[in-house]
Amino acid sequence: MLSAFPRPPFDAELEAVLAALADQIPPTLTADMIPQLRQAAPAQTSDEVLAEAGLTRRDVTVPGHLGDDITVSVIKRRDHRGPGPGIFHTHGGGMVSGDRFSALTQVIPWVVEHDAVMVTVEYRLAPEFPDPYPVEDCYAGLLWTAEHAAELGIDPERLLIAGASAGGGLAAGVTLMARDRRGPALAGQMLMYPMLDDRDRTVSSAQMEGVGLWDRASNTMGWTALLGERRRTDEVSVYAAPARATDLSGLPPAFIDCGSAEVFRDEDVAYASALWRDGVQAELHVWPGGFHGFDLAAPHTALAHAMTEARNSWVARLLGA
Repeated sequence: MLSAFPRPPFDAELEAVLAALADQIPPTLTADMIPQLRQAAPAQTSDEVLAEAGLTRRDVTVPGHLGDDITVSVIKRRDHRGPGPGIFHTHGGGMVSGDRFSALTQVIPWVVEHDAVMVTVEYRLAPEFPDPYPVEDCYAGLLWTAEHAAELGIDPERLLIAGASAGGGLAAGVTLMARDRRGPALAGQMLMYPMLDDRDRTVSSAQMEGVGLWDRASNTMGWTALLGERRRTDEVSVYAAPARATDLSGLPPAFIDCGSAEVFRDEDVAYASALWRDGVQAELHVWPGGFHGFDLAAPHTALAHAMTEARNSWVARLLGA
């Protein structure tokens, strides 16, 4: 049985952080906690934080899934000279929480360093808006970004999609959509510990019960909110759960990372292997002892610094800096 496998140990620095957070963040999140999750989400990246980094923000209403209005924020350097790289950002939050300002600290350094323009999308959340709303909203936001590249100051040949956790899964799904629908040509896909597989059948999923910051039951809750009774059936689209895709050929280069002690480890490693199988360039990092989202929860640790440096290096090489 899967549950017979022991869990890899946490990194010592990270284990201390988990112990300190134990009273604040329960390892298992349930559906009735979604309102609380949304209220307790990390503080938005404020205009003051952006200003300190020399950045400006402009909000735009754009057509989302079925033509409904959604909001995107355009963030760029105050002295942007363009055209420069573009970064389309899809936030995390287990498909049920977060907003377009969540975890922008992962992406802001690329905007500053490479004079890039970031568009971050406010996709609608499950369970109120189940699949396909989130991924279709994200794809609609990408279409708007590509169509307005010139006025945004984006070089359309250097457009990167980036997302973490649920946002990483959405980024992978949008990348598949762009290929299949002959949509915008993406230069790369940055998939930070992406949420890719609704089927709950990996060893790493079974290993992470009641520990970490996003355990097996939390993951089941997120996927159930998104898919309802379709979860784990043949009625699930590859755009909702990219791990189900059997053909990854023709996709842009990918960066994938995760921790060795998190639910998403095995599906992320498998996705990288499938990309290689189908002739796509991919860079994979599995950080020893890392729990889900440790770079955000413990940015001061040695492992978080190494994770961030690896991402920054890949982005710099991809964007030609």
